[in-house]
Amino acid sequence: MPDEDQEPEQDREQDQEQQETMGEADRRRRRAQFLRELNEAKALRERVQPRRARAARMRQQMRMRTFRW
Repeated sequence: MPDEDQEPEQDREQDQEQQETMGEADRRRRRAQFLRELNEAKALRERVQPRRARAARMRQQMRMRTFRW
């Protein structure tokens, strides 16, 4: 009898682990898609507004040079 009680509990734990794994994979897939689109948008902005994009790049470089760890 105790074995019968443990099996559904183990199934629930396995289902929960599988859902967490699938949720993590889904989150990573959505994040990768977002980063691809973000890089694409940045590239488009650089092509459309090269002077502004160059100035923004220079500001970012200066920020990184003066950043202290």
